[in-house]
Amino acid sequence: MDNTATISNDVYERARLSRDVRFDGRFYVGVRTTGIYCRPICPANPPKSENVTFYPTAAAASEAGYRPCLRCRPECAPGTPAWAGTSTTVQRGLRLIAEGALDDGNVERMAERLGVTSRHLRRLFTRHVGASPLAVAHTQRLHFAKRLIDETTLTMQEISLAAGFGSVRRFNDTFRKTYGRTPRELRGGRDTVAMTTTALSVLLPGRQPYAWQELLEFFAGRATPGVEVVEHGRYLRSIEVGGRHGVIDVSLGDGALRLAVHGAGIESLFSIVQRARGMFDLDAAVDDITGTLRQDRDLRGWLKQHAGLRVPGAWDGFELTVRAILGQQVSVKAATTFAGRIAARYGEKINVTVDDTRNAPTRLFPTPRKLQRARLESLGIIRSRAQTIRDLARAVATGKLSFDAAQDLDELRASLTSIRGIGDWTAEYVAMRAFKDPDAFPASDLGLLRAFDGPANERMRPAELLARADAWRPWRAYAALLIWGSEKGAGG
Repeated sequence: MDNTATISNDVYERARLSRDVRFDGRFYVGVRTTGIYCRPICPANPPKSENVTFYPTAAAASEAGYRPCLRCRPECAPGTPAWAGTSTTVQRGLRLIAEGALDDGNVERMAERLGVTSRHLRRLFTRHVGASPLAVAHTQRLHFAKRLIDETTLTMQEISLAAGFGSVRRFNDTFRKTYGRTPRELRGGRDTVAMTTTALSVLLPGRQPYAWQELLEFFAGRATPGVEVVEHGRYLRSIEVGGRHGVIDVSLGDGALRLAVHGAGIESLFSIVQRARGMFDLDAAVDDITGTLRQDRDLRGWLKQHAGLRVPGAWDGFELTVRAILGQQVSVKAATTFAGRIAARYGEKINVTVDDTRNAPTRLFPTPRKLQRARLESLGIIRSRAQTIRDLARAVATGKLSFDAAQDLDELRASLTSIRGIGDWTAEYVAMRAFKDPDAFPASDLGLLRAFDGPANERMRPAELLARADAWRPWRAYAALLIWGSEKGAGG
């Protein structure tokens, strides 16, 4: 179908026949003779070419009437990478859906948040994703529930709640209609057992290669004391979702990341999983990124040293922006110290049990309302920077600035830079990490400029760097992380 026009059907066909893992999650194969849709890596004997149709998303295949393959399990495919080439409205809509904006089925309300009519939104989704917004939301819930059935010992009532089905009856009816079996039959007779841990644990599949250790080191150097802990190959941080406190605990599993959620309610599990996927950049289009950046002679060498590089995300946009302000003209270590002092003074205490560690997060990062009048100077923060943080907090608390997933990124940049003390560098950094803009690029960053010093140590100007970086689009954020990770451009 024409939604896959960015890549020819010949390419899809070769990828299907060779079971090319690089294309896993980037398209799906509808098999007309069986009525099922598969991943391109499905181990079953490949059907004849005349019997297949290619779809850009699982939702598109589902809306065309196909049901998921039980052998290759489409629910376990990596996410569609970055939705490159789609409209910004669709990108924002997909972020909202991932956060549960259509759990109530109200497309009109979501369209209003995006500033378009519901009719136009449906037309955009059909054109760019191959399915309606409701179909995308439905497929996401269905796939999430199927993974919980296969990978956890949660009861069917708990899975129904976690996946947002609203009722067990609706949950059962959906699975019977989609798979021709009930959820219990799909579990294959496995009985649920008493959980031996207080955590809800799920696997987060991602694209390979994946530079987990580099990502963990990035978070470790910037972990806010009391809020985040990085130790023994794990990342832990405090969260508040749906009015309940919790701790997420992320580690490297077998070919995937393992996410354990302590304390938070099971009804929030889907949104937590989606936010964690973004934070750890699991759906990066590794091959596209590498193919583009390796054209630059300098980036090519650094890519060899940093295979599977990811852009570290952020749990909360306000928190990240405060941290970025604290980092202006000081070292990463100093900014981390200041962030810890703010959390200790103004952050709410939590008491969440994490089964196998004593060194767990103990506080939430302060809310904007807590910081809009905070006396930050007493923590050693210079007056101008303290005032910028208070102005930021006030703008968020009064609704003048939003970190909502529906936010247009150009409007976000303009709103941020309208606050005295916040410049283009901070706005780009926030777009890069909090909103996962793959093309965000802080061209004025000293580390990026220093990386391209000439033989006589002449420094490249931001305008010159922007001109060179034009060839890196739409992956300039990854180029920035790559340069920061090199010896020449240490920073970020």
